[in-house]
Amino acid sequence: MSNSSSMSEFLLLAFSDRRELQLLHFWLFLAISLAALLANGLILSAVACDHHLHTPMGFFLLNLSLTDLGCICTTVPKAMHNSLQNTTTISYMGCAAQLFFFYFFLSVEFSLLTIMCYDRYVAICKPLHYGTLLGSRACAHMAAAAWVTGFLHALLHTANTFSLPLCQGNALGQFFCEIPHILKLSCSHSGYLREIGLTVISACLVFGCFVFIVFSYVQIFRVVLRIPSQQGRHKAFSTCLPHLAVVSLFVSTDLFTYLKPPSISSPSFYLLVSVLYSVVPPALNPLIYSLRNQELRDALRKMMT
Repeated sequence: MSNSSSMSEFLLLAFSDRRELQLLHFWLFLAISLAALLANGLILSAVACDHHLHTPMGFFLLNLSLTDLGCICTTVPKAMHNSLQNTTTISYMGCAAQLFFFYFFLSVEFSLLTIMCYDRYVAICKPLHYGTLLGSRACAHMAAAAWVTGFLHALLHTANTFSLPLCQGNALGQFFCEIPHILKLSCSHSGYLREIGLTVISACLVFGCFVFIVFSYVQIFRVVLRIPSQQGRHKAFSTCLPHLAVVSLFVSTDLFTYLKPPSISSPSFYLLVSVLYSVVPPALNPLIYSLRNQELRDALRKMMT
């Protein structure tokens, strides 16, 4: 029997046993990560350099790009290394660090998406109060609250998860370290229940944010549909659709991962779903925003030409 004090490494789930497919996964992950790094890097540069993007939405978009970069740099490099070196191991401390940073950036991202929804709500439903409610100091405070909350959330879950005694081996059924798969190795009933309690509290907070987002968009659409000119409605929708698309991508992939039917137990299918919610969104988010945001497109075009 082994426990967390004597365990030195975990075994991650391999993408394939065939060497050719492992190398294919390496090149695929390399392409996705380079695309995400390039796209988010361009957005960071555009927002920082173009004064037209020095707005609350631009500020929050800059923070969102930082979280996307953090997410993809947390899970992908180790997966690429394992595929290239034909190994599946990750050290105990490396696993703890990976879990902490993944949940940290994931928590901050959802908090930022909630704040960005509030930004759209104030801009469309309370335009006369926009400068007061979303001044530079208020934006800085909200962004700081998102980062601090994400840090505390990740620290709490990581400390509790890695304080549990582990006696069910060291094989994780995932290509990166994730709480549910580590809990399966635990032999502490009270510790397991404690982590479940923390997860329930986190789920309630996430659900509260989701309800706020839904309620805000109901109010936004009611106001937008009352705008008399078609051009005005189109402009209002254009500012909301990118954020709504990113929120939908974030929520749908997470829900499908954690609430998938028990009948779906194929490891390869689970790996595909894991990639969808941990790797694909950071690469797609910049594309979604740049497609619908004219000022951002102009800034990017100016930078590239």
